Amino acid sequence: MSPSQIIVLATPVFFLLIAIELAIGYKRQRNTYRLADAVSSISLGMLSQTSAVFTRLLRVGIYTALFEHVALWRNDAFWTSLPGWLLALVFYDFCYYWLHRMGHESAVLWAAHAVHHQSQDYNLSTALRQTSSGALLGWVFYVPMALAGVPPLVFAVVGLIDLLYQFWVHTEQVGRLSWFDRWFCSPSNHRVHHAVNDAYLDKNYGGILIVWDRLFGTFKDEDAQEKCVYGTRGLLNSWDPLWANAQVYAGLAHDSWHARNWLDKVRIWLKPPGWRPADVAERFPKPAFSMAQMVTYHPAMSRAVQWFALVQFALMLAGVAAFLWQADGAPLAENAIWFATLLVAQWALGAVMQGRIGMLMALMLQSGALATATSALGFVQWHWLFKPLTMVFAIILVAHSAHTSSAGGLFNSKTRWLLGAALAGSLVGDVFLMVEGYFIPGLVSFLVAHLFYVALFKQGQQWFPHRGALVGTLGVGVAMYAFLWAGGLPAALRAPVAAYVLVIALMAAQAIGRATVLRDASSLLVAIGAGFFMLSDSLLATHRFVSPLPLSQVWVLATYYAAQALIVAGVLKSAAAWVPEHRAQDFSYPPVAGATATTSGPALQTEHTPQPQ
Repeated sequence: MSPSQIIVLATPVFFLLIAIELAIGYKRQRNTYRLADAVSSISLGMLSQTSAVFTRLLRVGIYTALFEHVALWRNDAFWTSLPGWLLALVFYDFCYYWLHRMGHESAVLWAAHAVHHQSQDYNLSTALRQTSSGALLGWVFYVPMALAGVPPLVFAVVGLIDLLYQFWVHTEQVGRLSWFDRWFCSPSNHRVHHAVNDAYLDKNYGGILIVWDRLFGTFKDEDAQEKCVYGTRGLLNSWDPLWANAQVYAGLAHDSWHARNWLDKVRIWLKPPGWRPADVAERFPKPAFSMAQMVTYHPAMSRAVQWFALVQFALMLAGVAAFLWQADGAPLAENAIWFATLLVAQWALGAVMQGRIGMLMALMLQSGALATATSALGFVQWHWLFKPLTMVFAIILVAHSAHTSSAGGLFNSKTRWLLGAALAGSLVGDVFLMVEGYFIPGLVSFLVAHLFYVALFKQGQQWFPHRGALVGTLGVGVAMYAFLWAGGLPAALRAPVAAYVLVIALMAAQAIGRATVLRDASSLLVAIGAGFFMLSDSLLATHRFVSPLPLSQVWVLATYYAAQALIVAGVLKSAAAWVPEHRAQDFSYPPVAGATATTSGPALQTEHTPQPQ
């Protein structure tokens, strides 16, 4: 049985324990769960496990290579005996202590480990909140086990045991445990580890045994007089799983880029978290951390969004379980496609809970990802469902936006009708292109859709306001048409394809020209979307008329749905601004609810800074 399958089998146990903890918390009137935070934490755990399908080969592969070629002592019989297993577990826990400790004392390692500490709640869902990048450097700390000749199988099993043990210590419902606290990592000891209080910072690194901390001077007992405050000193303030994994890396990259001294550019990654060169600190100051300014990130969610989040979470959990169950034996390309699909679903759910996008936009993105995956992997019947469904969600989104905005007196009917017509033309084109022998009707449908897009982007602007954009897009169109002609474009299709290339080039020129005039985020989204449209059509034509492209459906459909989503998002976001008397308002996306609850002081932007030893 593979490690991924073991995690799948352990998942019901995790959720049973979470349910018990939740019930105990309600009974004691000490509930430690918030829906969005728990969903975000478990979603990051899902992402950690799905990404591990690709990174596990790095960790286990390097370990196996070292074991095979540089092990100083080989005695598999000993390591697979009971004393050998116990020694290997203690050995692993010792190595884990140093990995964990350096994860708090070296910025580049903290960048990976910070994910586990970002939650401001402390419960069993926090245990599942894991990094997706830790394997990139973490393997270094287990090299001593390979040198000692611990077999890869033994290494993998004791590593899994060490990981699973740490699940139960993430709870506030279990108090002090007397003698157990002195020897083992316990809930009390690990609460201290997750706290940002000055007295608790960077303590109690042990995985199973806490004796390592007592030996090396990093132990701190939980003080009943000082309640643990959880999170990181540079609060995430987001439910975005991608940003959760990238936040600290982005900050380090920013400081490294702006550091004037080349040695400082390297030191930033190796020094303790929070260290910054004097010149960078002067140019980009960050106020000192203050516990008084810590505010819990808790955007308000409507009842509909809460139910949406629960249903989406259950579906994603099932999808992740199905993926992990077969992933270790599936081809790399297939795993990559399903991983990307799940990632889109996770990002969209986080964005809905945060108020960045609405539920219909999330469904459009998720359906587009599923349409792409099912096409690439040959699930024809499912593809026939999701491909038209994606455009249906887009059309419903536009209609809903028109309804809600008209209630506020901001309804621009022409904008909505033009966008709806363009999406309807795309829907018809999608259906035609799925049917063998209907390429020309599909081409005509998309040509009509692009004409509606041209008219839409013309709203409030001159025709092709940026001549450079017009010349550039027409030049790209001519070059693409010449490439198709030389590649064997059939004579019967030369005229319709020429007309199509012309129209899509004009569409892109109008969108880019608008962006150069308005210079706002909404028009930029539309312009980028138009560019993706040109790319998608170019890939489709190349695959069909010149040379087959590997994984063509992935590239064609991914860029196509990116184009549609960006255009819809951009148009709806700027629709109010297109009505002169309401230029300052934006009604197409929900505001970030709970703004007062999520506002944080500037001190919260500081990085996690280790307590001096």
